[in-house]
Amino acid sequence: GEITPKSAAGTRTVPMPEALRVHLDAHRPDDAAPHALVFGRSPERPFAADTPSQRARRAWKAAGLDPLTLHDCRHTYASLMIDAGANPKTLSTYMGHANIATTMDRYGHLLPGNEAEAARKFDDYLSDGSEMGQ
Repeated sequence: GEITPKSAAGTRTVPMPEALRVHLDAHRPDDAAPHALVFGRSPERPFAADTPSQRARRAWKAAGLDPLTLHDCRHTYASLMIDAGANPKTLSTYMGHANIATTMDRYGHLLPGNEAEAARKFDDYLSDGSEMGQ
């Protein structure tokens, strides 16, 4: 059946990396409608909610790989976004968290930096010609 979000924050637009778009476009038929599904029962009908996971498990088993869940993919996405320097508030929105505290509690340990680095950055900001630092 259809997968519905747990809350209003669950309905959101998340940007697609260009590299992923290129790979997905390679699977799209030339005559596909602009909003047609790349993978699904048909260009208009999505797979049943459990179909992608079932197919992935079979493919991983056939390839001799450890399975990766959609939750693992979600955590990896958040971790890579943090590593790429994403703003925590933006990431919170992309993840569909109702508030940034959820994001920080779950992924805050991955954020780069420490107290000394934060103090240095603040010093740099103030001495860089900002109105406060002049």
